[in-house]
Order: sequence, then C-alpha cells, then structure tokens
Amino acid sequence: MKKYLSSLLILFFAISFAQDKKIETSQEFQNNLNEEYADKKDSPLTEEDFKVFKALDFYPINEKFIIEATFLRTKKEKVFGMKTSTTRLPKYKKYGELSFVIDGKKFKLNVYQNIDLSKKEGYEDHLFLPFSDLTCGKESYLGGRYIDMYFPKSETVIIDFNKAYNPYCAYNHKYSCPIVPLENDLQIEILAGVKKFHD
Repeated sequence: MKKYLSSLLILFFAISFAQDKKIETSQEFQNNLNEEYADKKDSPLTEEDFKVFKALDFYPINEKFIIEATFLRTKKEKVFGMKTSTTRLPKYKKYGELSFVIDGKKFKLNVYQNIDLSKKEGYEDHLFLPFSDLTCGKESYLGGRYIDMYFPKSETVIIDFNKAYNPYCAYNHKYSCPIVPLENDLQIEILAGVKKFHD
C-alpha cells in the first residue's frame, strides 16, 4: 500500500511539473547537450577539438544526486558584479538559498539571477546555480560547474546534479565565464553531471 501511494505521489509531482514547464530527464538533458556541442554553430569547442568530438564525458546518471532541497527566498539583496574569468563583471543578485542533505550532511547553495538576462523574453524566470565540489580539478573541471534553474513554485525544489555542465571556458579560453562564488563550494564529491573535457 505504501509503495502504491508513493508511486501515486511521484506521478502527481511529475504531472504538476509537466503542466508548469516541461522538465527534461537527466538523460534527455545530457543527450541534448551532446547534440548542441556536436553542432558547430552552437558548440563552444575549438576548431581542433570539434574535429574529433564524439560526446561529452558524464558520470553515470545517479538518482542519489537528484536532491530535494528547501528553498528560502532572500529579499532586499543588492545587485553585484560577479567575478569572471576575464575583467567582465556581469550584474547578478542573490535570489535565494537552497538547503539539502546528502549522506546525512547538511549543505547550502545560493542561487542567483542574472539581471541583464532576466530582461530578455523567455528568461524572466531563469536562475543560475554555480557550484564547486571535491571532484573539481580531479575528475571535474577545476573552475566548477553550473546548473540552470527557474523560479521555484514552492518551498521545495529539485536539484538534479546529473544536469551539471561546464562553463564554456572549460572548452575554449575565448569565453568569459562566471567564477563560482566561495559560498557555493561544497565539501563533498558530487559524482554526477559532466566531467572535465581536457586532462
């Protein structure tokens, strides 16, 4: 009976999400990212890398890293210039905090809103979740990884670390990429999402 109710609950949430905005599965996201990088007009790869590119290297999809987090909307946050890999300082503001537990340990990440991007049609509800973890510089990119999110509809949100992707700077130095804020450094290995591209 419990298993049946649990299945109904999962189905309910899945339908609710689908009605709100189509949510990609982890596998769909990774497949789409590979297609994007394989398309020369969208790919951040250098000419040399593009010639031999077949697919990005991902950790195996792991449900352990699809996390239910508590969302806290933070108000009266000041706009600031986020540091990047160049002198560019795009304007962001902290939108809220995400609190969650992995392996019995509590973690928190800040999620941000890009001010200029939020003014573009279709991106009004877009949020930016940059993070680094203990795999950075080893199996994953030294500079950390990103996850795209949207305005939460409730106090509970899902963070799917299987959808973590590298900044374009991980592939090509011509790009200017936001640097992960120190407060978003996780003291745990996030064994999910894309791995580093160059050794």
